[in-house]
Amino acid sequence: MNELTLAIDTTHEFGSLALVSAGDVLDEVLLHAPEGFGQILFGRIGQLLDRHGRNIADVDCFAAASGPGSFTGVRIGLASVKGLAEAFQKKVVAVSNLAAMAAFGSAPLRATVLDARRGEVYGAVYDAGGGLVQAETVMPFPAWLAALPEAVEFIATDFAPFAPALAGTRFAQAVVTIAPRALAGAIGRIAAVELRAGHARDPAAIDANYVRRSDAELFWKEY
Repeated sequence: MNELTLAIDTTHEFGSLALVSAGDVLDEVLLHAPEGFGQILFGRIGQLLDRHGRNIADVDCFAAASGPGSFTGVRIGLASVKGLAEAFQKKVVAVSNLAAMAAFGSAPLRATVLDARRGEVYGAVYDAGGGLVQAETVMPFPAWLAALPEAVEFIATDFAPFAPALAGTRFAQAVVTIAPRALAGAIGRIAAVELRAGHARDPAAIDANYVRRSDAELFWKEY
């Protein structure tokens, strides 16, 4: 059965949309919305579906990046897929950005990292199958490095801010992989697996993944 998944990532200034069928990415679109996604998201979803001769009722599962990221961006993405899923009686999968980034690695252990601001990072470690090996956390980058297992591959959309901190550590020669800004395709592939496994959920059951819960207040003040 070729289930159709629509995936959305609005958690950062550069977001993305993707259509995934039977685990294959049919189309992925990078979005840039420095003023926010609220005014453009549904129009771009319509354009994406039109290109493939589909309509929103054809979608079997809606997926969204659940964070960590901008409070406003996370809420827009989740609210959008919740509303669509409720309207069309479909299921939803929420996928961590850190988990989606791990899909671009090649090593047995993959340490994904995002800038959390305030001198901290969001980080986690996943195995090659996407399983969580070391829980998602937020802390200063040097402290996170000290807690990592040996022989990890680092994955980030931008590793430049973190690279100098590897010098002189046991990770000085570690492999670094740059994930693309567009994560919706990876989110959609993960969601398709969850859907087939029966793990997709009712819209009301999904929630944001802030990692640092107090970020909600921080980002609310910034937007």
